[in-house]
Amino acid sequence: MGVFSRFMDIINSNINSLLDQAEDPQKMIKLMINEMEDTIIEIKTNCAAAIGAENTAKRKVAELEGLVDRWQKRAELAINKGRDDLAREALLEKKKLSAELERLRAESERYDQLVKKYKDDLAKLDEKLSSAKAKYQAMREQAAREAEARSNAQSSQYTYTYNWSRQNKDADPVDRFSKMEEHIDKMSERKNQGAENKDTEAKFKDLEEQEEIESELEQLKKQMKG
Repeated sequence: MGVFSRFMDIINSNINSLLDQAEDPQKMIKLMINEMEDTIIEIKTNCAAAIGAENTAKRKVAELEGLVDRWQKRAELAINKGRDDLAREALLEKKKLSAELERLRAESERYDQLVKKYKDDLAKLDEKLSSAKAKYQAMREQAAREAEARSNAQSSQYTYTYNWSRQNKDADPVDRFSKMEEHIDKMSERKNQGAENKDTEAKFKDLEEQEEIESELEQLKKQMKG
């Protein structure tokens, strides 16, 4: 949460407005640049991890697709040989693998969207960083030209009203852990409510699964005859 909070603070900030309110605009923009650079490093690290997880998920998807196809062919072979018992077992294995396959496909898609979000964030932040660096350089050059003309009596009339110490940083973890605690409470409540019906639910689930397998077996037979 921290990296995204800082990122949105930076992206949504108006650099000129912040500098107008600062006692020391040059110091202020330097702090902003440091913050941007730190945030970019964090986003790049998270992006690399997401890409690795996405590649792993895609590899597993490809493996499971091959296994699902293999068990489909085994079910057809068993039917041709008159072994309905083996065909049922093959279809059951296919069903289990298909469920895992769908889960991994969804996981791969989530990582894909996350990687795109990271890359989009990096592009925006890089643009903001380039603008800040250019402004910082211009300010340094102007300060050098005016250094001799300034007197010690001159002081800035600006009020430093912007706190760059990530005022929302502490709020994010509190909110996050509060939600986690709430989620845990709900899970515990559901677990207690469902404990009494667990055995019955499992029995009906087995019956429903057997019925699905029998239906799929009959459908496969009709397709093969056709």
